Amino acid sequence: MHRVNAEPESAAPPVGPALRRLAVPVGVLASVAAAFAYVGTVDPNEPGHYPACPLLRLTGVFCPGCGGLRSAHAFIHGDFATALGANALAVAGYGLFVVVWTLWAVRAARGQRLRIDLGTAQLYGIGVLIAVFTLVRNLPFGAWLHP
Repeated sequence: MHRVNAEPESAAPPVGPALRRLAVPVGVLASVAAAFAYVGTVDPNEPGHYPACPLLRLTGVFCPGCGGLRSAHAFIHGDFATALGANALAVAGYGLFVVVWTLWAVRAARGQRLRIDLGTAQLYGIGVLIAVFTLVRNLPFGAWLHP
């Protein structure tokens, strides 16, 4: 005898309790918090704690990530102006992380998946934004973006 599935095919799969559904988002948040705590404790402005950027060391060109650790350190200590000065793109990334993580956690608690579908235009836009940021911070008029 064949059993007929009473649930429609589009129904979400059964999920466990809310705490179980939040395990992965909370784990990611704990990992990011631990990394920020480490950077907040071990000052990247003091030499010898972190490796130098290989691109900067070999070419003198600031990559899009240059100053990211100093930015995170300043951000953790509440010095937002210094954080922006060290790496404005990283500070924007911190804000983006908070928004996306919050959406993810809320949807996970409800038993829903977070799906971010970026099209080709959006991906190229992100690439262009990073390339322009990198270019401008390496030009004389973009010195205010130097870490």
